[in-house]
Amino acid sequence: MADTSDTRTPAQIEADIRRRREVLAETLDEIGVRVHPKTVVGDAKARVVAHVDHTVGRAYVQVNRVVSEVRTRFVDDEGAPRLERVVPVALVVVGVVGLLALGARRRRD
Repeated sequence: MADTSDTRTPAQIEADIRRRREVLAETLDEIGVRVHPKTVVGDAKARVVAHVDHTVGRAYVQVNRVVSEVRTRFVDDEGAPRLERVVPVALVVVGVVGLLALGARRRRD
């Protein structure tokens, strides 16, 4: 059988009960804050913002990588343009823009 004798005085028992009530009240207050709608919404917003920040950061790194790769194709190590690659691309762009402008002009007439 377990020992059920308690050597504490009634004042000690009352003090222990008071302390346990205070701890319980603090715990209930904390639970109330955690389940409050504003807290739940705030936590959800924080998670979404963190996810978006992470996604935007990854997209930035990917775009930066692509821009760097394109740059290395059109600019040499000294920073001078590689004309053998720039001129054909420029001609294609001018041709496409010219065709688009011609098509738009014909539609207006």
